[in-house]
Amino acid sequence: MTAKHEAKTTINHEEIRRWAEARDGVPVSAKGVDEDGDEIALLRISFRDDPALKRISWDEFFERFEDDDLAFLYQEQTADGKRSRFFKMVERD
Repeated sequence: MTAKHEAKTTINHEEIRRWAEARDGVPVSAKGVDEDGDEIALLRISFRDDPALKRISWDEFFERFEDDDLAFLYQEQTADGKRSRFFKMVERD
């Protein structure tokens, strides 16, 4: 059995949405740059208002999540038992 502070990976849309909403997170798009220097839109979950981030719908978030073949790496709790906001978008294996 995995300890709650250990990172888990999922591609389950409901699990991702549940995790984010339990932490008052919303789906956003952030501007970034790829290896070639081209501007790209990165998927993120935001826990605060930030004018640099564009709020998007969960439908758009998951459409791009699937198109980019991503997985969601996340942590439920910190080692000391507090609710964690740690997450990372990673390539699927």
